[in-house]
Amino acid sequence: MEKHDDEGRIGVVAALVRSTFLVNAVYAESAREYGLTSQQGQLLCVLMAQSYGMSELGATLGLAKSSLTGLVDRTERNGLVRRRPDRHDSRALRIELTKKGSELAAAFYTETCRRIENLTTGLAGADRDALADLLGRVVQDNKVPIVFLEPGEGAHA
Repeated sequence: MEKHDDEGRIGVVAALVRSTFLVNAVYAESAREYGLTSQQGQLLCVLMAQSYGMSELGATLGLAKSSLTGLVDRTERNGLVRRRPDRHDSRALRIELTKKGSELAAAFYTETCRRIENLTTGLAGADRDALADLLGRVVQDNKVPIVFLEPGEGAHA
């Protein structure tokens, strides 16, 4: 049974879990509209900042090697990413966006940011800032990899 305080507020655990479901649902809906799975959308957004080697990409996305290989294979078949030899390690490959992938990633990213930003339209500016500060501390304290850049934070192909 869920606990509410006298003002109908829920606790931190329920609030975090429910907000995760809410953001994931918005993210998934946006991805579908761009012809992507949520994981493909995450992959494209991560690659907007830089190319990655497979092992670091797996760690960033939290995927096992076999799952990541399948994700990259499917996304590569769609012409959105490509594998390139790593210039520092001839045995390794780096994954990068193609021109088509970069354009799709930028459009998907912009629309997804807009939709997620709209989730907080009921909050006053100071409350939105407080929410960002608190969630930012939770993310930093738990060393969450950078899987989604802040709008205007230098996203590029």
